[in-house]
Amino acid sequence: MKIAILGSGNVATHLSKALQAIGEDLVQVYSPNIEHAKILAEPLGASAINHLNEVVKDADLYIISVKDDAIAAVAEGLKGANGIVVHTSGTTDSNILSSKFENAGVLYPLQTFSKSKEVSFERIPLCVEANTDHNFDVLNKLAHKLSNQVYHLDAEKRRVLHLAAVFACNFTNHMYALANELLVKNNLDFEIIKPLIAETADKVMANLPENVQTGPAIREDNITIKKHLDMLSDLPELQEIYQKLSNSIKISHK
Repeated sequence: MKIAILGSGNVATHLSKALQAIGEDLVQVYSPNIEHAKILAEPLGASAINHLNEVVKDADLYIISVKDDAIAAVAEGLKGANGIVVHTSGTTDSNILSSKFENAGVLYPLQTFSKSKEVSFERIPLCVEANTDHNFDVLNKLAHKLSNQVYHLDAEKRRVLHLAAVFACNFTNHMYALANELLVKNNLDFEIIKPLIAETADKVMANLPENVQTGPAIREDNITIKKHLDMLSDLPELQEIYQKLSNSIKISHK
């Protein structure tokens, strides 16, 4: 399958490598920044371009992997493309493409990506949507070559999944950052709490999160909670977050 990649960010990078690994033919990488396009394209043996009018018209699949607010503009520049045009967004409707192209769909990988860390696509959930049965079959087969976890989700369910992922991943990581901020301010090393983070994550692999909640809020340990809030008196934003999360835990376990 001849594939053109539109984008050079984290998702585009990892997805392109995974597609190459299963034997797909990556023919082109587009980025408005030609240097970014070259960095991704060269190891793939693909050509690098920075103008949408240079995109090949005979690819079998065009993967738009850019920021959500740039999808429409990139799609507009692909007019005349004959292959299936997909985006990789968790929150954008498929009709942003199906309204412009006869063959359109979504290939959304549910994972957090960083260019500096390799991931195994076999373990990444891939969510597939398409505007025709034929296009779905093509994308579904490709998804199954990439991953052992493939899901057929419409736009509404995909949006809910993305929202849940923000809570489970992005907000959780921000909590790590806030914890590190507290540690650094008090000359403590983040390494100390890494085993705690690992154990917390490990427990939810085999249990529902609500069944393994621990801490002062679920114990209704208001003395400890007050002490913590007093310790955060000079950090009102953190104090507010602590209070709201503690209240949420209490309400969830009544």
